[in-house]
Amino acid sequence: MSTIDFAEVSILGWVFACTAAFLMGISKAGLKGLSIFNVTLMALAFGAKQSTGFIIPLLLVGDLFAVIYYNRHTKWNYIIKLLPWIIIGILIGVIVGKDLPEHQFKIAMVALILISLAIIVYWDRRKSKKVPTHWTFAGSTGVVAGISTMVGNLAGAFTNLFFLAIRLPKNEFVGTAAWLFLITNLFKLPFHLFVWKTISTETLVVNLKLLPAIFIGLFFGVKLVKMINEKQYRRFIIVVTIIGAVAILLK
Repeated sequence: MSTIDFAEVSILGWVFACTAAFLMGISKAGLKGLSIFNVTLMALAFGAKQSTGFIIPLLLVGDLFAVIYYNRHTKWNYIIKLLPWIIIGILIGVIVGKDLPEHQFKIAMVALILISLAIIVYWDRRKSKKVPTHWTFAGSTGVVAGISTMVGNLAGAFTNLFFLAIRLPKNEFVGTAAWLFLITNLFKLPFHLFVWKTISTETLVVNLKLLPAIFIGLFFGVKLVKMINEKQYRRFIIVVTIIGAVAILLK
């Protein structure tokens, strides 16, 4: 797999990267729908496939903060339901995405977002408030989340679907997602290092330069989460998912 030539990245590309890191911090602080923008901007800056590995260390920094800050709200029973299926999906994604051409890679990312968007809107608008409990719901959601997180770091849309469908309150939503993504991103790390080879010493150096942006985002994200109530939080996730899907479709 080709590496990123950072010398060829434009000034606009670096602006996209810094903005993505800032939004990543806000997302990891609790405003989960913003993760789609992170993926889109990083793909614009460094390429769809290469950016999937490039941002893993940054994601792990955000995950560690979120776990420390929201740990008391974690609901481990939901993590236990989803995680085995996500791992299966990641392994499928490793095989499918390794030799996937860049153009097809972008199409796959768009398709995953649009599908997840349609399902999220459906679940939020349906009249029935019955919470899905059958194992097939967690299984199918988890597998697709695993594939999408390996192919494009896009698991957030599908885990959002799961947490929205089971009516998980805001703080529990954030705390549970924090641990789920920390474990998931740690599991993905060796595949990006040794199989896809999208992480290198050079990418880690650039990650260090983007750390201030993610820390600023984390600070603002914590403040924003406290200001948003339960109903507004659900609406926010759906709205930013819609915007993000359009953005990644047009990029």
